[in-house]
Amino acid sequence: MSKRDDLIVKYAVDIKDKFGESANMDLLTKVTIGLGPSIYNLDASKVSGANEKELETVKNNYLIKKLGMSDSPQLMDGIKTVLDNYGSSNKNKHRVVVYYMLCKHFNKESAY
Repeated sequence: MSKRDDLIVKYAVDIKDKFGESANMDLLTKVTIGLGPSIYNLDASKVSGANEKELETVKNNYLIKKLGMSDSPQLMDGIKTVLDNYGSSNKNKHRVVVYYMLCKHFNKESAY
């Protein structure tokens, strides 16, 4: 298996452990590929739930630009819901998992 395939399996396990659901592997693979080389960078591959600037970046670059959503307070509410469900004590929130769960939260699987 390639390094990316190994990471996809790791993300699927994280979704099962933290969210209690089985990942849609096709969607998870597409989200992973969409993030490109950033998944291999330790800093870029994580989302800091405590950093407001980081949350704005997730909102603007992913929800608005990638998923084509309109800016509204519901976007930040959705981000915070996903991060809360991921676990506030969990310091290693994988960007792929957060984006995957946001995609599902807002029913935007069709963007992929």
